[in-house]
Amino acid sequence: MIAVLTGGVMIGGNALLVGCRDGKKNGGNTFSTEDHNFLNEVADTILPATKSPGAKAANVGPFMAMMVNDCYEERDQQTFREGIGKLNAACQKMHHIEFMKGSPDQKHSLLVALDQEAKDYQSKKAGLEDIERKKDKNFKGLPNHYFTMMKQLTLLGYFTSEAGCKEALRYIAIPGRYEGSVPYKKGDKAWA
Repeated sequence: MIAVLTGGVMIGGNALLVGCRDGKKNGGNTFSTEDHNFLNEVADTILPATKSPGAKAANVGPFMAMMVNDCYEERDQQTFREGIGKLNAACQKMHHIEFMKGSPDQKHSLLVALDQEAKDYQSKKAGLEDIERKKDKNFKGLPNHYFTMMKQLTLLGYFTSEAGCKEALRYIAIPGRYEGSVPYKKGDKAWA
């Protein structure tokens, strides 16, 4: 579902199938409280509060850091960590202000631009990887775009949180019987 929503392949998706690794093998918790706050702010810009709470209310930042530490390959971990600095530098370049100090409109316009950059990168990446694999059979692939990872982790963290399940989606703690065909009315929430 996350891959479809973000228009690509789920980065670190194999970890969902085989389980996460021990955080100690990956350097432990390498994200600071400031990083968690930064990631919460990015996530809240992606999924702001509406009729339901936003991603910051679900405290998605620490979840994102845990997933990167425990489930991502080293190259994707490095890309994600470097992405925090790149996102901040992009905000400086676009708005002449740090991301955390920007207005909601400035943050939103930056993330819209980064989302388009990430989509362009991901579409070019597939073609470049095919060319490289023809040259070298051991080619491991190009790194993923940091914003794609941030967006995917935001969606995963939010829609698996209590706030996301209970307030953004329709939730029944203990479902009754199986109903294969449930009528849908325009505007209804999806089921958790």
